[in-house]
Amino acid sequence: NWDTILPSIVYAYNNGIHSSTGISPYQLAFGRRQRHPFSPPATTFVFSKPHDYWAQVIQYRNTALKQAKQHIMHQQELPKIRFDKNRSHPTFVLGDLVWMKIFVGRHKLKARYTGPARIIRILSPVSFIVEDEHLQQFQVHSNNIRRVYSRSSS
Repeated sequence: NWDTILPSIVYAYNNGIHSSTGISPYQLAFGRRQRHPFSPPATTFVFSKPHDYWAQVIQYRNTALKQAKQHIMHQQELPKIRFDKNRSHPTFVLGDLVWMKIFVGRHKLKARYTGPARIIRILSPVSFIVEDEHLQQFQVHSNNIRRVYSRSSS
């Protein structure tokens, strides 16, 4: 009997305020809130020209779309803020020896990293070109490399 409750579900979805846009889909599509049986009677507007009504609807819709875009951009930044909160960005310099993460052909008991490799070029604060012992070059992200620490002789 899902077909009997489907209109109610569609109505609820279209009129609910979405967290990503901050506005309901119906308002974005039609420039106004949807009326339902319990709504008060619609207010009558008097415009000098019929075109004035459409100008107002277009202005409202453009404002709503701009607000929704800003809200979406803010919602997209939240996961990054959450990720960066407990993240320390390691700093690497030219010539540093690093271990490179193995992604292909690794099994449970095999090594997780290969190397050492030397950083030969810095592309950005988190992206590097490294050269391994076979003189092959790879572009790597700072998440996929670890600094080589040598044991001190004592």
